[in-house]
Amino acid sequence: MNAELEPGLYIVATPIGNLGDLTVRARDVLSRADVIAVEDSRVTARLLQHIGVKRPMTPYHDHNAESVRPGLVARMGGEAVALVSDAGTPLISDPGYKLVRDARAAGHAVVTIPGPCAAVAALTLAGLPTDRFLFVGFLPAKAQARAAAIAEVAGIRATLVLYESGPRLAATLAALAEGLGDREAAVAREITKRFEECVTDPLSILATRYADAPPKGEIVIVVSPPGEPEAASEDAADAALAEALTRLPPGQAASEVAKALGIDRKALYARALALRGG
Repeated sequence: MNAELEPGLYIVATPIGNLGDLTVRARDVLSRADVIAVEDSRVTARLLQHIGVKRPMTPYHDHNAESVRPGLVARMGGEAVALVSDAGTPLISDPGYKLVRDARAAGHAVVTIPGPCAAVAALTLAGLPTDRFLFVGFLPAKAQARAAAIAEVAGIRATLVLYESGPRLAATLAALAEGLGDREAAVAREITKRFEECVTDPLSILATRYADAPPKGEIVIVVSPPGEPEAASEDAADAALAEALTRLPPGQAASEVAKALGIDRKALYARALALRGG
């Protein structure tokens, strides 16, 4: 493993807590990269010390990305540039995607070295549906903007995954309960560390739990999908059909109402014929 890495960009996932989660491949790439683009050099220095290597590092984060990115992309023409975040998989809730975009546009190789991700780890702990999920990231800090962001995702039939800080946790849980209804949810923290915790309860109970005791560190909130919508009543279906029949033939009217109300089309078609005949 002493040969030089091919020039290009290497996206390297790092541990979210337990340093033992660093993969063999990630260790190899970090040991041989010409330069490592980091969020915080102090954090990455501890990881490099853990694996017993020293490599050049350069800061790459929200505050300097625009000015630093062109130089990093230029270096990829002849050097191996590794991209890491402070914890977990780069590009998840950070500006790394722009570096990937520009590296590819410049014709450089882009290689991913997958590994830990707090969002996925929390999903495995929560015991909520995982067949379809949406990563929401951090919600806005201000109440009005936060409520608007929650309203945007309220109807999506998927488990929601959010990041949050300890001081804002209770307010975010309360806002989620108000905007989504009192859904089942989980709060995961200290993932992979000694005091790993995943607490599951309805959103309102979780908001009360953390109101007077905000936990430290970054936290993942996992919220269950909305429940199945209530079936439309027979009167509502008849009213919708009657309106549709003023514009459409029975077959098309039945299709439109079936899609809108989630009712069997064959039954609606039969009802449409009866209404039209009446």
